[in-house]
Amino acid sequence: MKLDISVRQWTMKAPFITAGETVTEIDVLHVELSIDGFKGRAETMGVDYRGETTASMRDELGQLSESTIASLKCADLQGLLPPGGSRNGLDCALWDLQAKQSAQSIAALTAIPLKPLETLYTLSLDDPEAMARCARDAVHLKQLKLKLNGQNTLDCLEAVRGARPDARIVIDANGSWSESLLWSLGDDLRRLNVALLEQPLDPDQDFRLQNLNYPVALCADESCQASGDLERIADCYQAINIKLDKCGGLTDALRMRDWCYQHGKQIMVGNMLGSSLAMAPAMVVAQGADFVDLDGPLWQSDDVPNGLEIIDGHIQPPSAKLWG
Repeated sequence: MKLDISVRQWTMKAPFITAGETVTEIDVLHVELSIDGFKGRAETMGVDYRGETTASMRDELGQLSESTIASLKCADLQGLLPPGGSRNGLDCALWDLQAKQSAQSIAALTAIPLKPLETLYTLSLDDPEAMARCARDAVHLKQLKLKLNGQNTLDCLEAVRGARPDARIVIDANGSWSESLLWSLGDDLRRLNVALLEQPLDPDQDFRLQNLNYPVALCADESCQASGDLERIADCYQAINIKLDKCGGLTDALRMRDWCYQHGKQIMVGNMLGSSLAMAPAMVVAQGADFVDLDGPLWQSDDVPNGLEIIDGHIQPPSAKLWG
């Protein structure tokens, strides 16, 4: 088996603004495994807030010997590399390769039937009027995820809710809120029918959420990277955001999915931005999820060939030409 890796860059249609950064373009790693004329592909971005870059992932993958690559299996990979972008790229490429070698779909391999899903659409952090305008412009999209920091938080939320009384709204604070802001906004979030609050506090403040009876469900993102983190944060959050880049691929993501079902946690399946090739494996994990956040391709000026069909926020399962 042969491993080929290359760097690609995707440009955003507009600045993607969160509490921590402004993104106008992203660099991603394309991973390809080939053997006997079959090729498995994947795209990985890594976890930028943990210092991962395309260069660091190339270096990590470059340390694998030819003999190791020749005998790669998804199960062995879990102990070979830590959670993160490098493992994600290899793991998802292996799943794609297995599907092509066996002439079976990813649905058959995982025993998870793939159906169309409706994704959240992210509204970048901005002033209240601008966020309300973006919400109105996205009238064809019924589920919105608002990036909100600790400034003008309630004003932004009320403006969007006023513009879109029909929308299902999720808030993503990216760990930027103070504990006092969290407490002061609880009743307002319930009044404005917020469905989920994602990562309100910095991960080192998780202990403040333990057994907290908050008015809306709280979701762990930065606080939960992979399956090994689940037990640690189980008493702090009612929902878990599963991302392939964080946990290191489809194999561990499915393990996280099973754990959430067993422990009564709501599931969000999210993304770090990226093309349809990055979103396609996440479509498997997202089957039956409470919240689907796979809008990466909607933010890009371009996409991979044979990309996902997304109409009014509804995503069709990937074609065999794309992945799986």
